[in-house]
Amino acid sequence: MRRAGFGGQAVIEGVMIRGPRHATVVCRRPDGSLSYRQRTLQRGYTGRLARLPLVRGIITLAETLHLGIWALIFSQNVALAEEGEEEEEEGLGIIGGVTIFLAFAIGIGIFFLGPVAAARWLQSRLDPEIIAVILEGVLRLILLLGYLWLVGRMPDIRRVFEYHGAEHKTIAAWEAEEPLTVDRVRPFSRAHPRCGTSFLLVVAVVAILVFTALGNPPLWWHLTSRIVFVPVIAAIAYEAIRAGGRYRHRRVVGWLFAPNLWLQGLTTREPEDEQIRVAIAAMERALAQEEAQRAQGRSSDAPQMEAAPGD
Repeated sequence: MRRAGFGGQAVIEGVMIRGPRHATVVCRRPDGSLSYRQRTLQRGYTGRLARLPLVRGIITLAETLHLGIWALIFSQNVALAEEGEEEEEEGLGIIGGVTIFLAFAIGIGIFFLGPVAAARWLQSRLDPEIIAVILEGVLRLILLLGYLWLVGRMPDIRRVFEYHGAEHKTIAAWEAEEPLTVDRVRPFSRAHPRCGTSFLLVVAVVAILVFTALGNPPLWWHLTSRIVFVPVIAAIAYEAIRAGGRYRHRRVVGWLFAPNLWLQGLTTREPEDEQIRVAIAAMERALAQEEAQRAQGRSSDAPQMEAAPGD
């Protein structure tokens, strides 16, 4: 089993771990006990397309959104459940779907289209005009950093960031082949090179490069390109993150990706022991599920004896 084949996400009072073929989310109930859900990943997320360079970045982005929403819905149900009551897994529903759509629309409006207005205003005041395009990207990066800093000051989000730190520590301990106990997991860093926060920073930097290369297009294309090129930018950023994670022990790569780890200081906090235990429980269930799949595969590959008539 590849030690680098696991990722995760923090949710409300819990952690989701994504393995090569399955995902597991474990959350703490109001009474202190643990509740979990597991699911097999859709073939579109694990097939050949998911291994093609650039294409896999777009697929991974879609998978992250899909699994993230599933895990968040489950964690919300657990948090709202009365003590001792089993939670039922529910879909998004109309209200939930509209809420997610509005959230994405607002996010694109603020982080991609909003800076366009500032760039267009600056173009008539700067020479050469390309500087305005660069400043558009810098403004987008400032908005991202400001948003992460602001939400991190909210008590509920801060607790999610503590689970985020627990998730990173647990995955790092697994990759280092350490026993999954609180004492052995805690010393690991709460920053991880494959974190989604790092992905956001790389997306912001790649967006500056891509949009600067496009120059100063007409307004209609200026606005459209900021949406159309989102998958392209995500694909390039994903490949950069993979390369950075693979070669992170080389000094030059470490220097280049150091800001990614610094940025995780905004989205992770030092976890409590109980939060690390939740992350360990999620990791252990994810590992057991993957091992069961491997064992089933070995069993199906073994020679089968023909059944006797009447069996």
